[in-house]
Amino acid sequence: MPRVRTAVAIFGLLVTTSLAGQSMSMATTAATPADMERVRAALDRYRNPIVAVHDGYFSTLVCVAFPNAGQTGEMQYPAGAMGVHFLNVSLVGAPLDSLRPQVLIYEPVRDSLRLVAAEWFVPVQVSETRPQLFGREFDGPMEGHHPIMPPELHHWDLHVWLWKDNPAGMFSPTNPAVRCPNRPYTAREAAPRMVEP
Repeated sequence: MPRVRTAVAIFGLLVTTSLAGQSMSMATTAATPADMERVRAALDRYRNPIVAVHDGYFSTLVCVAFPNAGQTGEMQYPAGAMGVHFLNVSLVGAPLDSLRPQVLIYEPVRDSLRLVAAEWFVPVQVSETRPQLFGREFDGPMEGHHPIMPPELHHWDLHVWLWKDNPAGMFSPTNPAVRCPNRPYTAREAAPRMVEP
């Protein structure tokens, strides 16, 4: 438990530091296919995960899968996976920008990582009201996704599957077409619990 508290404190410090003098901007206009293509084109350079690391996105290592749909009190995730999250802490708390997601998501495929989605991530301490982007409301609020973040890190998020078709929909948090390998770094978890903002 002390390690969890330390992780929450460190993340909170990073978030608080990045918030100085900033406020959230909420984009409420629905995105067109052309808008989404512009976002995809702007982020295409991150198909190479080394470029992502160079630009401040760091891997959480774990491939996260949710083999069962969310139950009562949990986020209503369809069964599926997310993949490996690369987080850019410097963007957490910054005004929402459609071209600067806080998280990039990769699917392990044989000996490579393939970019499949982007995620916009807003801690509840940054915004107690539900953010919007691309004309979509964020999912949440929810606990942090174990094991890549402490459950105490309550947040909102919005996943956008820009590079891999998602049978559950472009904005679904999970994708049944994503596969996490049977390796020690794969975590098969229950959907995160819903929380009050």
